Amino acid sequence: MAIQTKLGKAFEFACLQSLYSYLSNSQDVTIDQTNALYTARDSFNYADATMQRKMIEGADAATRIIFRLEPQLEHPLKNIPLFLSIQEDSTGNAGDVRDIICIRRQNQWEMGLSCKHNHAAVKHSRLSPNIDFGDSWFGIPCTQDYYNEINPLFDELTELKDNGVLWRNINNKEQRFYIPLLQAFMNELRRLDTANPGIIPSKLLHYLLGRNDFYKVITHDRRRVTQVQSFNIHATLNRSAGTSRSLVNVPQLTMPNRFYDINFKPRSGNTILVACDNGWTISMRIHSARSLVEPSLKFDVGLTGVPPALHTQFEPW
Repeated sequence: MAIQTKLGKAFEFACLQSLYSYLSNSQDVTIDQTNALYTARDSFNYADATMQRKMIEGADAATRIIFRLEPQLEHPLKNIPLFLSIQEDSTGNAGDVRDIICIRRQNQWEMGLSCKHNHAAVKHSRLSPNIDFGDSWFGIPCTQDYYNEINPLFDELTELKDNGVLWRNINNKEQRFYIPLLQAFMNELRRLDTANPGIIPSKLLHYLLGRNDFYKVITHDRRRVTQVQSFNIHATLNRSAGTSRSLVNVPQLTMPNRFYDINFKPRSGNTILVACDNGWTISMRIHSARSLVEPSLKFDVGLTGVPPALHTQFEPW
């Protein structure tokens, strides 16, 4: 497991423990004993004492924010115990980006966190000749025009792989591969949008953000601050608990239905920006995740523009 992945898992464990510590003194809280929990715990134990302390402080800051937003955490009424669970990575592939779930099974209430350690990436996806991103992202298959554009590029990458070529030994890899592949991807986004007006931008955001509402918890170690963003797309966050209501209102977000612009980031040969209405802008950087050339490239996706209604809080620690 890569170091960054280990640290991410460790921060998930810190967030789970923080929630448990805050809640278990006043109510019955049960942690689901799963393989995902054990992996996160082992990753946390692998980190040195300084890193563990930072993660705990960052997680506690997130818990303070979320307590102010979620009355059902502190006011269980008769809905006990509260179950805490770390999800398996496979749930992300199935459309659920939440790492931690808080569940009251008696009234079917749940709330989830997506935990990020010093980064704010949304999702990691791939392009390859065998991946129909239109079908897997939107439920609408890509056109033959798309495959006609990408197949010669991936055929060349397959030949380089068979010869054992390393990415670092390829001259002008952006001009040879990244730029034409991104151009083919952008062309297909436009084609799909033209053929299916008004639905592709929303489907793209739903694919990236998952099918469930969640709080995105981002710890910034250097600044000693934790950021919490409230992705309240389906209006399931910030619900009252009987007569107990949050003093802070978390608005429901509006999904986009138009692409304003799909183009390369200025002065970049590996990143595109997808600008939509209602305040959404998506950054997509393509790269190889391995040293050996292979006919597959990875996207690092982030949100560089979010709606003004996205509720965001920062908590120092």
